Amino acid sequence: MHNVGRRLWRVWLALLLACAGTTLPAQAAETLHVGTKRFTESYILGEVLTRTANAGGSPAEHLQGLGNTAIVFAALKAGSIDLYPEYLGTIDAEILKHSKPASIETINRELAPLGLAVAVPLGFNNTYAMAMKQSTAQQRGIRTLGDLRKQSGMKFGLSHEFIGRADGWPGMAQRYGLAQQPIGLDHGIAYEALDKGQVDVIDIYSTDAKIAQFGLTVLQDDLHYFPPYDAVLLYRLDVATRFPAGWAAIQKLQGRIQAADMIAMNAAVEIGGKSFATVAGDFLKNGTATAPATAPITGAVAPTSRASAASSFADKLFDPSLWRLTRQHLTLVLLSVAAATLIGIPLGVLAAFVPRLEQTVMAVVGVLQTVPSLALLAMLIPLLGQIGFVPALIALFLYALLPIVRNTCTGVSQVPPGLRMAALALGLSRRDRLLYIDLPLAMPVILAGLKTAAVMSVGTATIAAFIGAGGYGERIAIGLALNDNAMLLAGAIPAAVLALLTQVLFELIERRFRIKTIRD
Repeated sequence: MHNVGRRLWRVWLALLLACAGTTLPAQAAETLHVGTKRFTESYILGEVLTRTANAGGSPAEHLQGLGNTAIVFAALKAGSIDLYPEYLGTIDAEILKHSKPASIETINRELAPLGLAVAVPLGFNNTYAMAMKQSTAQQRGIRTLGDLRKQSGMKFGLSHEFIGRADGWPGMAQRYGLAQQPIGLDHGIAYEALDKGQVDVIDIYSTDAKIAQFGLTVLQDDLHYFPPYDAVLLYRLDVATRFPAGWAAIQKLQGRIQAADMIAMNAAVEIGGKSFATVAGDFLKNGTATAPATAPITGAVAPTSRASAASSFADKLFDPSLWRLTRQHLTLVLLSVAAATLIGIPLGVLAAFVPRLEQTVMAVVGVLQTVPSLALLAMLIPLLGQIGFVPALIALFLYALLPIVRNTCTGVSQVPPGLRMAALALGLSRRDRLLYIDLPLAMPVILAGLKTAAVMSVGTATIAAFIGAGGYGERIAIGLALNDNAMLLAGAIPAAVLALLTQVLFELIERRFRIKTIRD
């Protein structure tokens, strides 16, 4: 028992020392943290802001793709990020719950008690809209949102946030008297779903590059439901004093990004295949943006060649971020499983020896396992007052408990009573009996539980990227936002390989333990 335990801890400690040094955030110099939501335009604006602050003399870091409005705003209030690009309509209706558009002065007066404010209008309006295939709109004679009222058989595929927003589907359906029941669809894949006829109507952002690429008809908001969505910065009031140089540089972005520039930058990423950082850097260098040349899509998307697709995938798989993401992913898994082992094995032993507590212990860890991962993260953010590594680590720890507790309880319960009686007859104390009889005999079952917890944690750790904790999920989140299969695979394949290696490692440990047990 002691030798196996020591080996496990040596493996964990060695891996932690190899990767944790540059994974955990440095605390020496204060850094301006720029947050973004999980869609192309937000990623690009985050890079523009980060690069501008760095060039102005303030160290800045982009925490990308943190999730929807509620999560990013909670991170801002908690101080986990210092600013992020937002839209006035969203602040009005979704954050402050205004029924009508308010002035920036009114908004800032209401945000001030939270230590927040709005500033730096970037120069463009990115409103919500609804779009259809041009052929479908012409065939059905649909030009406005009001025309949808008579189209009961149409399929609406709307982004999850739009379905739940106060200024989204609920209010629009009420204003226009729409009885259709929409399905939730990630914004990154909505255009392809519309093009293939899987849905008839989608929600869009007016600066989306794919509107022109797919030749869509944008329906007129004839009842003027959607408010202006001018792009601004939502920031913490102390940013100006903590990062004076960076904030001064960022303020110079006011009015510099026109709608045409934003559409061109979105196109450069989604159609041209450029990275967010490259597109942002080109804009800041040239002062304008140019969309890549592309023909409108009238049918199926033309497939790329196998050679270019393979090259693109290899570039994304082995790009310079691979080692950083691997360190982050490994650290989350190792620490969460180590913590779950320290807590789970004693809990399992307690459940095995105190029958009246068994059901309670198993019920608690079982319920924790049933909570959806993103819901658990959303609950942890306001509880902990931060995003990133800590809430992700706690979530993974909670998910890893069940297999460890259950297998420990099962393994200890299966120790033959005769052996315990023999140990008692030999005068062994309860502690010695546990260490030298119960746990060694239960160790194969306990190791199986540890293996299950570790492999599960490798997969579950991909959700950490949705709250800024990094790991392979960062690539998966970007792939979803861009509907980029190569980027999705560049995140999913390393996670699958790491899970396979984890399983092989534990199987080797189990085999060595069995061999040692036979020899002894």
